[in-house]
This record gives sequence, structure tokens and C-alpha cells, in this order.
Amino acid sequence: MPDSQREFDLVLYGATGFVGRLTAQYLARAGGQARIGLAGRNGERLRAVREELGAAARSWAILHADASAPTTLTEMAERAQVVVSTVGPYTRYGLPLVAACAEAGTDYADLTGEAMFVRNSIDGYHKQAVDTGARIVHACGFDSIPSDLSVYALHRQVVADDTGQMLDTDFVLRRFRGGLSGGTIASGMEMMRTASSDPEARRAVADPYTFSADRAAEPRLGAQPDFPWRRGAEIAPELAGIWTGGFLMAPYNTRVVRRSNELLGWAYGRRFRYSEQMSVGSSMLASATAALVTVGNKAAVELGSRYFRLLPRRWVERLAPQPGTGPSETQRDRGFYQAQTFTITSTGARYRAGIAQQGDPGYKATAVLLGESGLALALDRDRLSPLTGVLTPAAAMGDALLDRFPAAEVVLEVTRLG
Repeated sequence: MPDSQREFDLVLYGATGFVGRLTAQYLARAGGQARIGLAGRNGERLRAVREELGAAARSWAILHADASAPTTLTEMAERAQVVVSTVGPYTRYGLPLVAACAEAGTDYADLTGEAMFVRNSIDGYHKQAVDTGARIVHACGFDSIPSDLSVYALHRQVVADDTGQMLDTDFVLRRFRGGLSGGTIASGMEMMRTASSDPEARRAVADPYTFSADRAAEPRLGAQPDFPWRRGAEIAPELAGIWTGGFLMAPYNTRVVRRSNELLGWAYGRRFRYSEQMSVGSSMLASATAALVTVGNKAAVELGSRYFRLLPRRWVERLAPQPGTGPSETQRDRGFYQAQTFTITSTGARYRAGIAQQGDPGYKATAVLLGESGLALALDRDRLSPLTGVLTPAAAMGDALLDRFPAAEVVLEVTRLG
């Protein structure tokens, strides 16, 4: 259906959840004249959210949509140019909406960090989305836009400078304040639940090319560990004196970035190797801290993926976050993150991309990134990639998002180092 015939530019599904409400607040500030609707199961709660948003949202429509009633998802998808979903865990609730959007030719964005949900989305709906012209874009929050767009920005500069192809590329989370959102925790638990009961899923998640459309076509680059433990100087001279340890979201983010490379025709390079880590500083104990962080994160992922199903149900319920909960506004405002991504090219050129954002990464910053992703898909059609199907943020809307970042107070700068 032509865009002009859609009733809404963007529908936010799950607006009554904690991150959903934050995303609605951001859209009310940044959405301009976009035709926006709020969707979910409870109309009364949706109207209460709309009332909180003030005059900018007064004309927004309320739509009934329920993951347990696929026809309501179909009706929502057919009325919207873009559906933005914050309803997780996505493994449990997400695929019916992906199916509805793929069938209707409707663009879609979400916050998932669940690898098997993305794998199932690719397997089940990539071809249909290509046929209908839908862009199904996963991982549009702190997981995994800072990673994905930093590498894409580096690629653009390397191409502009004509300095060859990207080789070893390393994302380093330098500083941050904030915690994992309740949705991220719930998604992680759902992913471990799936992997612990399905050996095939566990093997797929362990593959560095989990999201590849054609595994045999991927380059053979040897081991690409998810949790490296390294001196900063091994990554770049600018990091001399610090230690880095394994970053908890690396097993997911790295797969997203590698899928971007594949979707873009291996534009980053056939010898592109990518890893993620976090800085633990330069104190006398930094080396030991890096080791503990690395071993602890690796053990949590591997043991959880094997044995999560054996945990007593009451333990799981205590671990699970309460729906609709999160940090206070003051805590969200105090949060931030700063990350740097270093690359060296086949001609020996070196670059650094720095990305920073104010706001708790799992809540405020994520709501901005998801909101801008939805608005880019809805309003920046001439800046989007011609690719369709199940995509990554960089492959779907890299140029459009980079153009939107300054107004959204997302700072991303690329520097040539040598």
C-alpha cells in the first residue's frame, strides 16, 4: 500500500510499559507533525499515557492490539507505515507482530536483545518482508545502535578517504552510569530459557555469525571470542595503560554488526574482525578486575544457556523484574555512556569513532534511540537504504540515523588517527 494511504506514520505498540512510556514522551517532543498512534491491550491505560503527554499528543489515536489476538496485530500493521514495539520478551510475544508487518509491507522497529528471536525472525519472515517491501529492524536501543552505527560511521569515513577495507575493529565502552532495563533482564532470561532447553539454539547463539543469511559465504577468520580480556594498548595506542574486560552484551551486539556487514555486501571488508569490551581502568587492580569481569560474564552466559531451565520457578520469579518498574527520573537523567570504536584498514590507516549520550543507557538513552529509529523509518524515506527484509539499524537507516543524531543530542564523531 502506498505510504500516502496509511492512516498513521507511526504506531507505538506497548506504550504503557516503562520504556514504552519513555518512548512516547520522546515522540511527543520530537515527533513534530507525524501522525502517531498508541497501541496496546488496555485502552484506559493508553489514554492515561496520552493525557500525560500534553498538547502534542492530544490528537494521537488509541488502537487496540494484543499479541494473543493476531487479527488485532494485522489491523494495526495495515493502518501504519511504521510500528515500533516495546512489548517483550520478544521470544514470547514478538513473532506474531513481525509476521503481521512482513505481510502488510509495514516497517517495524524494536528493542530486542534476544538472539534466537532475531534468528527466527530471519528464518520465518525475511523473504516475505523483501517481497512486500517491509523493513523489519531489530536492536534499535542501546543494544545495538551505538555499536552498529559507530562501525557504519567508520565505514563511511574509510570510503570517503579511499583507505581500503576495515580489518580489526574494536568497540570499547569507556564510561557509563546506569543499569540494565527490566526489559533487557527479562529478554536475557527468556534467551537463556530458550537456549537451555534447545541444544540447536545454544549452538546457533554460540556461532559468531548467528544472524547470517548464508553461513557458508561468511569469511573464515578463526576464533572471534565474545569476552576478550586485553590490555588497551593491544587495541590502540590511545588506550595504553588501561585494561579491558568482557562486555555482557557483546555476544549479541557483535552478531548485529556482522550481519550489517553481510547485508551491505561485506562493505566493511571480507577480513573485518569485530569485538567488544569494556574499560575497567588503569589501577593496580585493573588487570585482575578485567579478568574477573570477563570470566564472570562468560560464565553467566554459558551456565545460564545450559542450566537456566533447572532453576526453581520461584527463583526465576524473584529474578524477573516487576512490569512497569524502573529508576526515577533523576536517576535516568544522571545516567550516560561513552564508547570508542577503533579500526585499522588494509592500507594501514587508523580511525576512532566516539559516541556519547546523556541518560541512563537502558532507559532514557534507549527511548531516544528507538524514537529516532521509528521517526527515521516513517519520515526520512528518501534517506533509507533500498534494502528490505529483516535488517539491522545500520543496514536499514544508517545515513538517516546519523543525520538525526545531532538534534537528538547523540554525539558521534569520527577521527582519523594515522
